[in-house]
Amino acid sequence: MQVHQAMTENAEYLLAEANLEDAAKKMRDLNTGFMPIADENQQKLQGIITDRDIAVRAVAEGMDPHATKAKDIETHGVLYCYQNDSLEEAAESMQKQHTYRLLVLNNPNEKRLAGVISLGDIARHNKVELSGEAAKIISS
Repeated sequence: MQVHQAMTENAEYLLAEANLEDAAKKMRDLNTGFMPIADENQQKLQGIITDRDIAVRAVAEGMDPHATKAKDIETHGVLYCYQNDSLEEAAESMQKQHTYRLLVLNNPNEKRLAGVISLGDIARHNKVELSGEAAKIISS
């Protein structure tokens, strides 16, 4: 089975200039704790932000959620796979990179955001053994 058959499609993203209050509200509205960050031209993904980033890297440090931008606390270096990769390849990549989710890009040439794949998505598509093994490695 390929990644595009299991991923969450039409992934939302934030612009790098979005403030943390808007980022938190969007995460709340989408019921997610993870958002890709795109540059101002919406041409390139440049990082990710999580609800934990907002809590630990910003709020706990006294940053103003109205003035602090997503780009100020984002994690750089986007971890990804391609939509035509197999679920096994995606799980192996998650293991190697110690992450529970990857951005899914359309292809190596265009590299446009196509969706997000998580270990939960892999498990829901009858790959419980594969996702369980990956989770053990990631959490160790």
